[in-house]
Amino acid sequence: MSRLHSFIQRVQAQLACLDEAARLIKDVPGVVLELGLGNGRTYDHLREILPGREIFVFDREIAAHPDSRPDAAHALLGDFRETIPAAAKRFPKQVALIHGDIGSGNKEATLALARTVAPMLAPMLAPGGLVVSDQKLDVPGTTPMKLPQNLPEGRYYMVRA
Repeated sequence: MSRLHSFIQRVQAQLACLDEAARLIKDVPGVVLELGLGNGRTYDHLREILPGREIFVFDREIAAHPDSRPDAAHALLGDFRETIPAAAKRFPKQVALIHGDIGSGNKEATLALARTVAPMLAPMLAPGGLVVSDQKLDVPGTTPMKLPQNLPEGRYYMVRA
């Protein structure tokens, strides 16, 4: 499979999972966290499908398109290993949705980051809250969910608190 075809499949899975997540958290109070802003496409989509929800973005630095950037109060900059624990203290059991787009070109580094980040997310999830991610995140206290639209296993991941 070409890298282009793989990218298209990933983005289709991402879109389907985020749209399903928005439907599933309709009655779950709480904020939304975006782990990895990148160019801001998913952040922009989250703003559209979750109007009225506060969305906090985590990234090392902001490099997104100007129309797809959070304001300074909603941008948590730095290494995930530092910013996520601080957010866990700020948002205990107050997060309805966490979207993680943390994959990089380095498979080993991405797996290590996923193993490190996953347990940090559990204290923030509200009951019924979701984690949707491009990486398998073994978040304690969550149950894996079936992907929407019969997406292939391993393309995207969803778990629920």
